[in-house]
Amino acid sequence: MLDSVTPQLGPVIQQRRKALGQSLAQLAALSGVSKSMLSQIERGTVNPTFAVLWALTRAMHIEFADLVGSTSTSAGTSTQIAGDSIEVVCPEHTPEIRSADGLCRLRILSPPQLAGSIEWYELEFQPAGELNSAGHSAGTSEHFTAETTGFEITSAGATRVVNAGETARYHADVPHAIVNRSNTIGRGYLVVLYDRPRAHRGVDRYPV
Repeated sequence: MLDSVTPQLGPVIQQRRKALGQSLAQLAALSGVSKSMLSQIERGTVNPTFAVLWALTRAMHIEFADLVGSTSTSAGTSTQIAGDSIEVVCPEHTPEIRSADGLCRLRILSPPQLAGSIEWYELEFQPAGELNSAGHSAGTSEHFTAETTGFEITSAGATRVVNAGETARYHADVPHAIVNRSNTIGRGYLVVLYDRPRAHRGVDRYPV
């Protein structure tokens, strides 16, 4: 998420929720986003990820593009086969988010019910494409695997180059960014993990 968008989200979500006559508990049940996280989002004390926002917009029937100022495709119904034991989501039904400048594309691969718990994305960045984010909820970490060379990751003031086949693991409860420094389209995969206990962080640094 872009830092400049964050302060505007809470009031919009809160107003829509109240207009629908929903309590925090009811919206939490509909969206799969925890009540505590919803409360923090509405107060503007936490920076939600794209998957969390997507789950909320679907639950409240808000257009994602109208909420964050980016473009998106709408998610349809997935196709289930083999006696409903296997769920297959067609490409056209996979939520796709584009940054306002069109340089960054994110496809949300994780199911809505996992938003705010664990999320994974497919990323495609044009040259100079950049996603800057304020910190997410306490304990959140990100794990970015590059398919192409030339990405740069910044977290907590540190910056590292990530090339094809490499994975960067870093804190996402602090300001962080992903940038494509190459002259070609950059691709990779991002996993977001929430609430990683600080007691398990050792010297508070991820090996890269």
